[in-house]
Amino acid sequence: MNIGIIGYGKMGKIIEAAAKSRGHRVSAVIDPLFASALEAPAGEGRPAAFCSLPAGPGISGQGPEVPGPVQAADLFIEFTRPGAAPDNIRAAAALGKPVVCGSTGWYEKLPEISAAVEQAGTSLLWGSNFSLGVNLFYRIASYAARLADPFPEYDAAGYEIHHNKKADSPSGTAKVLAERVLASMTRKRGVSWNSGDPPGKPEELRCASLRVGSAPGMHSLLFDSPADTIEITHTARNREGFASGAVLAAEWLLSCPGPGLEAGRAKRGIFTMDDVLKDILP
Repeated sequence: MNIGIIGYGKMGKIIEAAAKSRGHRVSAVIDPLFASALEAPAGEGRPAAFCSLPAGPGISGQGPEVPGPVQAADLFIEFTRPGAAPDNIRAAAALGKPVVCGSTGWYEKLPEISAAVEQAGTSLLWGSNFSLGVNLFYRIASYAARLADPFPEYDAAGYEIHHNKKADSPSGTAKVLAERVLASMTRKRGVSWNSGDPPGKPEELRCASLRVGSAPGMHSLLFDSPADTIEITHTARNREGFASGAVLAAEWLLSCPGPGLEAGRAKRGIFTMDDVLKDILP
């Protein structure tokens, strides 16, 4: 599979390594902040097919002819920023290219972007967290919430901790976790974020968010009773889990052979990691 990477920050570089380790080729790396690399001599550590696309918040179908290495990409993996992601997806769709998008903070535009992707006859797989461990954690948490629901003595709460450079709070992963718990517990009907005002309402799922030091990311769900506490936690050690999950999603989207996957026709439509795991898990 030829992969085009949009966004060559920390995540982009780790995705590049993850893709190559799984036997794929990175045909193009796209990031306007690295356009000067085009002039750098080969063999100085830059990607062999470093491409620059027309200026703007994202890649664009207008302006100069799209470089050959970009056209050669079977699929794009996009990890940039909220202001760029919608334009990047729209432009990739105009080129007929599927996209795996890990950027967050743009989901208010998801309906219009989804319509553009479907009109172009291609595909988008989006998510707030591509870590395989986190997506398994979601399922474990949902099941635990269903088990605890009939027992009101077990109150539910959640918390997450990330490094002090993370801009958003709560994290997108924490929001999804809260949504999964609410969907699994009839006695919880809303979320209260970072509220320390006692007493809490029994129907509230109380969640807290903390930014400190260099913590890569930790999410916990707990069920507390007068007798004991049950706690479920996912802790990220680094960004490699996110990258390998994004590459796995790309393999699934293009129906490339991979762990638990069989070759077939490329998929068309709008998907999430839930769709990937539904095919892989028994």
